Amino acid sequence: MNTAQNPLSSGFGARTTAAEAVAGIDLTGKLAIVTGGYSGLGIETVAALVGAGATVIVPARRPEVARDALDARGLAAVEVAALDLADLDSVRSFAEDFLATDRSIDILIDNAAIMASPELRVGPGWESQFATNHLGHYVLANLLWSALKRDGGARVIALSSTGHKLSAIRFDDPQFETGYDKWLAYGQAKTADSLFAIRLDALGAPFGVRAFAVHPGGIMTELQRHLPREEMIASGWMTEDGTVNDRFKTPEQGAATSVWAATSPQLEGKGGVYLEDCDIAEPTAAGTPEARVRGVDAHAIDPADAARPWALSAELTGVDAFAG
Repeated sequence: MNTAQNPLSSGFGARTTAAEAVAGIDLTGKLAIVTGGYSGLGIETVAALVGAGATVIVPARRPEVARDALDARGLAAVEVAALDLADLDSVRSFAEDFLATDRSIDILIDNAAIMASPELRVGPGWESQFATNHLGHYVLANLLWSALKRDGGARVIALSSTGHKLSAIRFDDPQFETGYDKWLAYGQAKTADSLFAIRLDALGAPFGVRAFAVHPGGIMTELQRHLPREEMIASGWMTEDGTVNDRFKTPEQGAATSVWAATSPQLEGKGGVYLEDCDIAEPTAAGTPEARVRGVDAHAIDPADAARPWALSAELTGVDAFAG
């Protein structure tokens, strides 16, 4: 049964850092995989996990860039491997190589993403944001299923965002074949990420695998690389002189909810919920000034609805660890 979407009063908040979220927790002997863990939120997530004693693997589309970035942060012990989430052959290759090492996974954090990108088709013509942010991570988790359920289970963290509020899953046209909108495409992908966590938790809980959707908050990182400065100013994200809106978090703060979700004993026995600010988020309070930036919309957490995008993902990719 999915955990109720009720805050826990965790004692943390929007300005908690990743290091604070994991303080006092010993991850020695634990193995974590963090996609995109070499920039922005990802590298802060990795630093916090390593600081707590975890062994961390960073799959990266640009392994040489990842290695340089991690070394520059003093994270030379982090393993780096090649993985392009938009290329399912690459995902399969990474999964096969990892499984050949005969190790279990304690934490899988689906951190890598693209946002509001120009229209681009990948694979057999899939819309790139849906393919990269969702389908690649869906396939990765399914192919790594045997390592996730091994030794008592793992926590899987899927990074969603308030972008989910922009669009539910467009089952009639998930690939935007009839007209592309970069923000609706991003919103659909983030809804898909959340529903992936809801469904994986329902399927995985009997095996000890629990999954969480995470909204990290607004943070200025490389995620904004496709956005013109003028658009960010018009949206109120920054002023004309480049001063970032106070509501934005630092990368260290933005990584905190992922780290808390992956490690907190407060979430023991729980799963299948959407988290923000190091706590379980409340359902969106419709009609309030905060409705666009806080809480989770019903379409992103409904357990009954979560089975449908899972089935769609299985049909598109031909991968489903739970088939049959």
